Amino acid sequence: MYKLKRLDTFILGKFLQLFVGAFFICLFVFVMQFMWRYVDDLVGKGLTAIVLGKFMWYVSVSLVPTSLPLAVLLASLITFGNMGENLELLSMKAAGVPLVRIMRPIFLLVLPLTFVVYYFQNNIATDAQKSLRSLLVSIKISQPAVEIPEGVFYGMKNFNLYVEKKKTLKRACSTTPLYIRWIKASTARR
Repeated sequence: MYKLKRLDTFILGKFLQLFVGAFFICLFVFVMQFMWRYVDDLVGKGLTAIVLGKFMWYVSVSLVPTSLPLAVLLASLITFGNMGENLELLSMKAAGVPLVRIMRPIFLLVLPLTFVVYYFQNNIATDAQKSLRSLLVSIKISQPAVEIPEGVFYGMKNFNLYVEKKKTLKRACSTTPLYIRWIKASTARR
């Protein structure tokens, strides 16, 4: 059994603070990158806060396995960089402590974390990704007329669609298109 010593608690204390901060920063960056990809599908649909909250939750859960390894890497680099800058690493080496012994508490913390991430990726994140995909599809088809631009020919299977102007009826929080002018592809001239 491994007994936790004062040196281990010192190193883990420095590492865990940076790990938590780096994890949430990495998760935030990845979520914002994902949101930027789907911003066109989300804006102007009249989505409620509950739907957006579900979307953010599913995105966050599915990106946890991507953020954790990067957070471990950043936190360990910053931890040992700070210890080297403050000459703490030098004093440990001068006391005869090998570098492998200095890195052991972080390694023993990260080793079980790999199994947790493996389980999380196989079981929890896959369910979140399925739910996210179904939510994205339902968001995309919630108001398809919002996606059709005004003043441009919009090609579909057998015909072209030209929307001269969309008239909307404003209700509680959503806008519903009432009038769309249809022109066949063969009679697209005015």
